[in-house]
Amino acid sequence: MSTSTQWGIIVLRTSLAVMWISHAMLKLFVFTLPGTAKYFASIGFAPWLAYPVFAAELLGGLALLLGFYARQAALALVPVMSVVVWVHWPNGWVHTSAGGGWEYPAFLVASSIALWLLGDGAVAMKRSPRLAPRLPARVALLRGRDALRAEGTGQ
Repeated sequence: MSTSTQWGIIVLRTSLAVMWISHAMLKLFVFTLPGTAKYFASIGFAPWLAYPVFAAELLGGLALLLGFYARQAALALVPVMSVVVWVHWPNGWVHTSAGGGWEYPAFLVASSIALWLLGDGAVAMKRSPRLAPRLPARVALLRGRDALRAEGTGQ
């Protein structure tokens, strides 16, 4: 993988990390964990779920920031944000809608899946050898790209 691709992945990984950590800090310092638990109860979830969600957001964000099994962290956080999409679905597309829409959480799900597919990127503390996708189609795509290059150069 090219150096620019590796650095592009770290930009994605870092921005996702900042988002996850900020969401955890919002629950801790602004809404408070008991307040978050009350909100969870108001939308039909068990209040105690606020605590593991907070921990997942904080620890997952830190793992992404440090590049500590970033692929696994990104993949593990997808269900958390998928539930957010589901909760905000009735509010409409735009996240600035009353009650918040689902467009931003859906983008974060897609970004997390993209990071899982792309890899850990540059400057990773501990790379992710497991749960890396095995995509035979990638091989075909690369072969197709090489064939197009050869066609373009007349080789």
